[in-house]
Amino acid sequence: MYDWANSAFILTVVTAVLPVYFADVVVPKEGFDIGGTLYSATSLWGFMISSSALFVFLCAPMLGAIADFTAAKKKFLMVFCYTGSLFTVLLFFCGSGDVWMTMIFLIIAQIGFVGGNIFYDAFLPHVAPPGQMDWVSGKGFAYGYIGSDIQFLLCLGLILGHDALGLTGTMAVRLVLAFSGLWWAGFSIFTWKYVHEAPATENIPDDLRSSPKVIAYIRLGLRRTVGVLKKIVSTPYLLIFLIAFMLYNEGIQTTIVMATIYGKEELGLSTSVLMITLFVIQIVAMFGALLFSKLAERWSTQKAILTTLVGWSLVVLYAYGMTTSAEYMALGVVVGIVMGGSQALSRSYYGAMIPKESSAEYYAFYSVFTKFSAIWGPLVFAVIRQATGSSRLSIVSLIVFFILGMILLTMVRVPKSAEVPAS
Repeated sequence: MYDWANSAFILTVVTAVLPVYFADVVVPKEGFDIGGTLYSATSLWGFMISSSALFVFLCAPMLGAIADFTAAKKKFLMVFCYTGSLFTVLLFFCGSGDVWMTMIFLIIAQIGFVGGNIFYDAFLPHVAPPGQMDWVSGKGFAYGYIGSDIQFLLCLGLILGHDALGLTGTMAVRLVLAFSGLWWAGFSIFTWKYVHEAPATENIPDDLRSSPKVIAYIRLGLRRTVGVLKKIVSTPYLLIFLIAFMLYNEGIQTTIVMATIYGKEELGLSTSVLMITLFVIQIVAMFGALLFSKLAERWSTQKAILTTLVGWSLVVLYAYGMTTSAEYMALGVVVGIVMGGSQALSRSYYGAMIPKESSAEYYAFYSVFTKFSAIWGPLVFAVIRQATGSSRLSIVSLIVFFILGMILLTMVRVPKSAEVPAS
């Protein structure tokens, strides 16, 4: 149910509603002055996403190691979850001109989202039956798409029907932002109640027992992080996959988080067109996740991922020249198909390579590579947009990430006995 709970944040807040609200209401039309330079809403949005990713990039490996050692994956998950959902609710109070407040609240909420996913993903090797990781991961994403679609449909009804409810358009958006945070927090209760974690089986090493407990865990986390890093570096197929994933995920994440603001600023699309397109993407993505999970069983996970990356490459090429709402919506269908497959299969492909008993540590590094890509993709997009005044070169430049990622992915050779020794 956590996929169901947190997917509403990434769809409704980060992808659909807040980018448009940020550009139309929060940021002045002439741009926002920082140090004598005017920054557009698109540029600021890219910098915000990069900042939150950088924080998690720096902290994730140590947190993952501590969570494994203390059997605290669920506790860490809930801390990040409720921090993120709280600051999502607080976005309700952001209005015209509240640029800094909006940016700070979103960055903290985004940290809660991506930080929580480290520990959520780490449960996958424990809950999936042998040989079923692709299917379980695909089902998780599918449930996430269903949940986010239901929540988004309710929000869409509120935004489009605000007059009938006696609300201003701005108030409707603010209520949607708060509702998204409450949805995230509310449905995550099922994860807290029904997902169980085995107790810790290791004690603090003798050389750390004299330190205060918090300091001991931090030092232990750093020590185990170095150990996992050495294992990854000494396992070629795992290292190559992570670098490949980092590269192609640059393109995927940037396309997703910048799609709405691209449609608004570059194509001049109406809010209703943007919202409907995103709803369609989520519906299609649900089937895409399940479809590619089955194709992975028939072809191999690697070939199925490569197929989705070819699709992503075609998406950004076509996006460079499109001009109409019909093209935007049609492209959204293609995005939905490849998005569902690429996300679910990447998670399960990695999960099949790592030891269960150190899953949080290894998924922390997976998250590091995920967040490292989330730093540079939006940053490159924002810099090109700021330099050229147009987002078209920004969007087409993402094909470089897909091509490099595909080249490296073809070089991954996973042996039949692929699990890495525990650290």
